[in-house]
Amino acid sequence: MTSTRVYFVTDVHGSERCFRKFVNAGKFYGVNVLVLGGDITGKMIVPFVRQADGTTICSYGGEEITLKSQEEVEKMLKKVRDSGYYPHMTDPKEMQELQADRAKVDKLFERLMKESVQRWMELADERLRGTGITCYISPGNDDSFAIDEALDSGDYVINPEEKVVNLDNEHEMITMGHTNHTPWKSPREVDEDVLTVKIERMAGQVKNMKGAVFNLHVPPIGTTIDQAPMLDPTFKPVVSGGQVLMTSAGSTAVRNSIEKYQPLAGIHGHIHESRGVVKIGRTLCFNPGSEYNSGILRGLLCELDGDRVKSYVLTSG
Repeated sequence: MTSTRVYFVTDVHGSERCFRKFVNAGKFYGVNVLVLGGDITGKMIVPFVRQADGTTICSYGGEEITLKSQEEVEKMLKKVRDSGYYPHMTDPKEMQELQADRAKVDKLFERLMKESVQRWMELADERLRGTGITCYISPGNDDSFAIDEALDSGDYVINPEEKVVNLDNEHEMITMGHTNHTPWKSPREVDEDVLTVKIERMAGQVKNMKGAVFNLHVPPIGTTIDQAPMLDPTFKPVVSGGQVLMTSAGSTAVRNSIEKYQPLAGIHGHIHESRGVVKIGRTLCFNPGSEYNSGILRGLLCELDGDRVKSYVLTSG
């Protein structure tokens, strides 16, 4: 029997604070394997506009902030990055150009995403070198295909997307960041039949299904780990009796594959609010949830021992 300790997180959405915690978690928890299961990039640019009087203005948290010294600028840059946003130093002239040209904004956003992922890969290389810890980081539905080259650039990080990898001699892992369709029309969304083909292609290569881990970003439908707020046509949560109504947002393809193949474990994310554990047949399925914008890293620490999950705990820190 081969026992392996795994630490799994997901949906850090650009938060540098969460990513630093992730790469440091290997030593802290004494694990063999680190897995970051998708949605690694941020969602917004925060301009830092240099003024003629030497101050810098940025809009953050719904207010306009005037930064009067370089020290204040550096502190705010860190705060913005830790929250999952991309700071951009600029001037009033470029701001006018960006406000007038959406294509320029999109190009800038892509560049900032790629630079951030590249910086993360370099940090992971620095922290993991010589530790013997294997680290897997894959994209999720929110992540642009533009980041893939940077994601593949690390010496100590493996991108396992749509591959079968060996966690050890007995445990294999398949990975898929694509999801079914969402209201947000993110880059890696496809129909359920496409998800089925992707999963089947990988599952067919697994040698020991009883010890396999299905690292599928979207959770199985109709479970306690796929419950998301119901949205109205304006994308606002639907409220009834003072309570936000919830709905299943998981995937039928993922559920069908778990029911069919009965792997050892399913590790999922995508639905930030649905932290928890559910059993489908013999398969334990996990969603550690996400609170990236608060700098809190939600995770799963588990020990795989042969054809059983020997122990697990949902972590927060």
